[in-house]
Amino acid sequence: MVTFLSGGTGTPKLLSGAESVFDPAATTVVGNTGDDVELGGAMVCPDLDTVLYLLGGELDRETWWGIADDTAATHAELGSLAEAAGIDTGPRYLPEERQTAGRPLARWRRFSGVAEFMHIGDRDRAVHITRTGLLDEGQTLTEATRTLADAFDLTPDLLPMSDDPVATIVRTDEGPMHFQEFWVARGGDPTVESVAFRGAETAEATPAVRDALSDLVVIGPSNPVTSIGPMLALDGVRDALAETTVVAVSPFVEDEVFSGPADDLMAAEGYEASTAGVAAAYPFVDAFVVDEADGTDLDRPTVRTDTRMDDAADAARVAEAVADAVEVAG
Repeated sequence: MVTFLSGGTGTPKLLSGAESVFDPAATTVVGNTGDDVELGGAMVCPDLDTVLYLLGGELDRETWWGIADDTAATHAELGSLAEAAGIDTGPRYLPEERQTAGRPLARWRRFSGVAEFMHIGDRDRAVHITRTGLLDEGQTLTEATRTLADAFDLTPDLLPMSDDPVATIVRTDEGPMHFQEFWVARGGDPTVESVAFRGAETAEATPAVRDALSDLVVIGPSNPVTSIGPMLALDGVRDALAETTVVAVSPFVEDEVFSGPADDLMAAEGYEASTAGVAAAYPFVDAFVVDEADGTDLDRPTVRTDTRMDDAADAARVAEAVADAVEVAG
């Protein structure tokens, strides 16, 4: 049994070749939900959906989000309507009092659908509407995710990290903003001062997640702060990881990050933006997989390979290195 902690594109890329090394029927994927938003009344779960579409054979692998060859007629019309009406097309948070009203899971991350700052394809939108409807019918996010996983014929078990709201808030020199505004709407331009996981102090990992954390855990090269950080902020998760075998793949080659804003976010949280910083952020990890060009001397067992993953064959090579790291983890 193996459990992957997944967020962004790092761990999904690893999963794209992992089935040749790890039995899909014995695999669980726990997805970050700190990036989730309610957009125009629909719950959008980007990190869960990337895995849903990947393992369901529908992912757009050019962008590593959304459904391949999806149309976006509704998204385009929303933009056209806003332009014609002279409405500001930037992210439009609902009023403060609306952030905690209504559906509890959407707290602190509610945006108007006017102009729709996130690109949502038409088939992708059908998933979000179905998820929202299942939640409104009384299903938990875990139950709704399993329902959608059945629709996409997934073999691994896909789980959200929590059925409670956790919102990743990036504090910047321009004020606090949800991670999706910071990264999607603003392109990561505002200077990061710190990161907070609003709601994490009362949110809980689900029983299914706690059970999964007793197995071998693999952390792919996802962003340690905003992809994995929300999970680590949940009570008991760090303790659970300290009690099981954990292998992590570094998203850095020494101090060069493969993609995304991990370097700025790591620095803002007081970690060196490097493989050494990842090791400091993950004291519970028993062994690391790092790039063959990375000369970082870590205080734990290390397996080296080419960690760039441009296709499934690359991902299978890194997954083999993960398996080797499990052997040396002790």
